[in-house]
Amino acid sequence: MTEHIVVLPEGGTCPAKAYLMRTLGISSGLWKRIKHSGTFAVNGVPAIAARTMLRAGDIVSYELPVVSSVLPEQLPLSIVYEDSDLLVIDKPAGQLVHPTTKEAHGTVANAVLGLYAARGIALDVHPCHRLDRNTTGLLLIAKRPEVQYQMAKQDTLTRMYLALIAGQLTPTEGTIDAPIARALPSIILRRVSPDGKPARTHYKTAWTNGKYTLLRLQLETGRTHQIRVHLAHLGHPLLGDDLYGGSTALIARHALHSAQLTLTHPYTRETLTVIAPLPADMAGIVREIKTA
Repeated sequence: MTEHIVVLPEGGTCPAKAYLMRTLGISSGLWKRIKHSGTFAVNGVPAIAARTMLRAGDIVSYELPVVSSVLPEQLPLSIVYEDSDLLVIDKPAGQLVHPTTKEAHGTVANAVLGLYAARGIALDVHPCHRLDRNTTGLLLIAKRPEVQYQMAKQDTLTRMYLALIAGQLTPTEGTIDAPIARALPSIILRRVSPDGKPARTHYKTAWTNGKYTLLRLQLETGRTHQIRVHLAHLGHPLLGDDLYGGSTALIARHALHSAQLTLTHPYTRETLTVIAPLPADMAGIVREIKTA
């Protein structure tokens, strides 16, 4: 059951549709689901959503059925932050976010649904961004579709990544502004191309000894494989990223970690910053190259 306390000027009223869509950021598609769910109520009393006027202090509630083909599984889950609207986990390497036709088990979605099932909560999984299978670190998940919709509209969500490359970038900080397209005929590979979609990555050198560099990167856009493609385009692919020419001598997966998320909470409007330390494999490489 989802509940919202109506916040309006004293004595003010607002149609339920306008309030939910404008104030709570509910999409038109979700409004239709709420309207036809038969569960819409105000102050615990069933109501016809399309004909309801809301007043300050009213409690609006509704319940939408969770329709998911993903199986709940009791799997390890590293929770970094959680409240009634959002869940942030620290994803390990090797784990998909969503199941595929070839891999239906062991994903983040299976694990999160397993968590909800153990708590007796009827919620689905609504990731707010992507992480590749072998990218570690922070993944933001909305607990309800309206929260996901709010986060999709938000321009204050920033994601900072840590990455390891061979060599060093010159200049030591800057912006990679290079459009990205599919590298046809491959359905996986991407490449920098003038006819691709706009892609911007900001980078700053965190540490270097000339032979290896630890970078801080921030995405302005979110194209598939964006950081991997941009760094390979500069001639410095991620360590371990053999798909884009990186060496696997020090690490067997691409050395990329989602280290920090900063966002404005969709309902409290507070600024939230969440941090995840480097995973053991990348931290070990940093220690090794710093003492070499």
